Amino acid sequence: MKTKDMVMAIGIFTVMSLFSNAITTKASSVGAILNSIPGLCILAIIALVGMLAGRYIPGGIPAAAWVVTIGCIVTVPGFPGAEFINAKVKLVNFVALCTPILAYAGISIGKDIEAFKQSGWRIVVLACAVFIGTYLASAIIAQMILKMLGQI
Repeated sequence: MKTKDMVMAIGIFTVMSLFSNAITTKASSVGAILNSIPGLCILAIIALVGMLAGRYIPGGIPAAAWVVTIGCIVTVPGFPGAEFINAKVKLVNFVALCTPILAYAGISIGKDIEAFKQSGWRIVVLACAVFIGTYLASAIIAQMILKMLGQI
């Protein structure tokens, strides 16, 4: 994917996420919608920088790993601007970000439906195992952390 196409795709996802965020948070005022724009732009910049790092920094580290790493670094307390970044990104609903990404994934699978059909029933079993394993691991980790913090 060319850099121009990458920027365009991130821009489209950002706009779609803005609309999704407005619906998800039931933002009734223009001010509430406008408040989420800086957070979405910050997330878009982090995604773009991570994708560019994945492309141009040698070592074969995937772009997703770069995005997560950069996102973690810029939100660590003590990092210059972390308070601002955290305050703005906090106004963006997580579900609003997932909706356009999952829609794109659905379109991608729909485009390659023949390849999906060839996977057969094994892909369904694998998907169920991954979902269940992810849910159980998340629940166990959350339980342990909440117990250690004395929240439960």
